[in-house]
Amino acid sequence: MKIIVDAFGGDNAPLEIIKGCEKSVRELGANIILTGNEKIIRETAEKNSISLDNIEIEDCSEVITMDDKADAVLKTKKDSSMAVGLRLLNEGRGDAFISAGNSGALCVGATIAVKRIKGIKRPAFAPVLPSSTGFFMILDGGANVDCRPEMLYQFAVMGSVYMEKVMKIKSPRVALANVGTEEHKGNELYQETYKLLKESPLNFIGNVEGRDIPEGVCDVVVCDGFTGNLILKTYEGVAITLMKKMKHMFADSVKGKLAAALVMKDLKELKTKFNYNAYGGAPILGCSKPVFKAHGDSKAVTLMNAVKLSMEYVEAEAIKEISSSL
Repeated sequence: MKIIVDAFGGDNAPLEIIKGCEKSVRELGANIILTGNEKIIRETAEKNSISLDNIEIEDCSEVITMDDKADAVLKTKKDSSMAVGLRLLNEGRGDAFISAGNSGALCVGATIAVKRIKGIKRPAFAPVLPSSTGFFMILDGGANVDCRPEMLYQFAVMGSVYMEKVMKIKSPRVALANVGTEEHKGNELYQETYKLLKESPLNFIGNVEGRDIPEGVCDVVVCDGFTGNLILKTYEGVAITLMKKMKHMFADSVKGKLAAALVMKDLKELKTKFNYNAYGGAPILGCSKPVFKAHGDSKAVTLMNAVKLSMEYVEAEAIKEISSSL
């Protein structure tokens, strides 16, 4: 299996991306195509003693930055590492594409360059987040701010298939993010979507409030991209703030340091549980081929886990399953 990786996407590119690709080759047996400036990639690898065995390099001259507009990947920077990677995927040179770069550009490129599954209205950004009992997927996580009921219904189908086929959850529980659990709650979009999901063959459990999502009451949270991105960013922000507060609480006094020594193992397990690196990346569901968005702050282990997820996505034939489910 061959995975295409954007070598210059993300805050820690290209070093951590190249290191992650080396780990993927060594530990997962992956074959990698790195897209980006070949000279810089080789110099970085040599300087840091990173092996490029089983890693091809597709040379390109440009980089999509966080300041670029979303359509830059199609218009002004066609020779960027992201644009070239998407083009290679569309041409069948690889089985999946991963980038930690500009989310908007990746979604636009994936939709237009790679194209959608037949029948899909809009692809959805679908991050997987930790809960008290395991993990859950939220979609849309920010790709589609304005949605229609049939779009949210398709998000539910795609999320359910992904969680069952790739994350190995039997009969995933699907819930609709809302301001209350009652069937009549929410605006017209959510009321109409509720009716569609209630009549569907999915394991739909009804509405879910934001405060219940971290408790693991469902496996797939469905919402429009505006709501989903707010949930996603708030979720990440609260987790980071709490971990910082706990660190200061244990480090600011002798009593705190003594207490930390007693619970250090539990603290490390908690930190690991809420570490986004463990989930690798978020698929852009609805594309005709696997496209993954890795976290912008991805380290080598994050990238390797994204490669692992993309390989499992391909092996599970989830795209074929989504197409048949619709």
